[in-house]
Amino acid sequence: MRREQDTAIEALMEQLIANGSEDMAAVFAGLFDLAMRIERERFLGAEHYERAPDRRGYANGYKPKKVDTPAGTVTVNVPKTAGHDGPFYPQSLERGRRSSRAVMLAVAEMYVKGVSTRDAEAVLKEFGIESLSSTQVSRAAKLLDDELEAWRSRPLGEIRYLIVDARYEKVREGGVVRDAAVLSAMGIGPDERRRVLGVSCALSEAEVHWRAFLESLIQRGMRGIQFVVSDDHAGLRAARLAVLTGATWQRCQFHLAQNAIHHSPNLAIRKRIGAELRQVWNAPDLQAATENLRRLVETYRDKAPKLAAWCEDNIPEGLAVFTLPEWHRRRLRTSNPMERAIQQEIKRRTQKVRVFPNEKSLERLVSAVLVEIDDKWASADKAYIKWECQDD
Repeated sequence: MRREQDTAIEALMEQLIANGSEDMAAVFAGLFDLAMRIERERFLGAEHYERAPDRRGYANGYKPKKVDTPAGTVTVNVPKTAGHDGPFYPQSLERGRRSSRAVMLAVAEMYVKGVSTRDAEAVLKEFGIESLSSTQVSRAAKLLDDELEAWRSRPLGEIRYLIVDARYEKVREGGVVRDAAVLSAMGIGPDERRRVLGVSCALSEAEVHWRAFLESLIQRGMRGIQFVVSDDHAGLRAARLAVLTGATWQRCQFHLAQNAIHHSPNLAIRKRIGAELRQVWNAPDLQAATENLRRLVETYRDKAPKLAAWCEDNIPEGLAVFTLPEWHRRRLRTSNPMERAIQQEIKRRTQKVRVFPNEKSLERLVSAVLVEIDDKWASADKAYIKWECQDD
């Protein structure tokens, strides 16, 4: 078999030499195929066509699958097995794609527990898996959980700007489907790069959850917080004041505008309040923004007194960004950087599962998504915020 492997590799190298980078996708596909065949042989304990007495099953053909690679999307041939007490799925195909593995494990946990079996089977078949045992699921989960726990507990260091946000996912608890709060944080440090700092999942977004999450970041070495951006999440205000004493808080302008629309008494005001608030947000400095807000409040003092009072009490919390250098404000006026880069990607992955079998499964998948985002940010060439000069 060693000779067959050498011959296959030589053929791929000859293909690369002959066609260069234009044929890189085909070379990727060939390497994937070879790696998966080798892995199947190790899984079965025998080479192809070998009549070994202790082999653990038989090769059973291939199943085509599209895979995204640095060379583009390629079609590979995933080896299948038969006559074994458990399914084979090549780790060489999924290794490093943590979020895909976490989706599979979440669905697999439902499968072995008999929850939403039809949907679980459909998703598992996308991974080429026909059946699973609880032992196999537990073993695979342990490998991934160790990797993700190391990431969640890694040391942090100086973080000057902090953005925190929350979203909700469905979790089955004691046979009842409940909402679990997923808290996450990103930060910008002296290296001018953004980083995913951590995540926490629990069946509450109360102060105790927020406080424990922020304290965990401090315990891992996060220090130097000057500015915090978030929406006015339940429990966050008290937790922030207790843990991040002295940091300036910026309430998300986007969510403030949405709240103002909800406080508007009629359709006509709802249609124009957003544009009127933009005159406040886009002011050249704090003094001008404060004056624009004063005029807005006076405009509605008589015809919409509740809206005027709400704006007077709440909109100033969205003006803290004017204390920052002008070229930093665009990045930190809202929590939208979290929404676009993190929350939407989490949603894209969790919607396949819909209802998680437990909190641990939810934490696993969200952590896997965040690790992949963090890896992508770490390799970015361009600074996210420049401390010494204006953004390009």
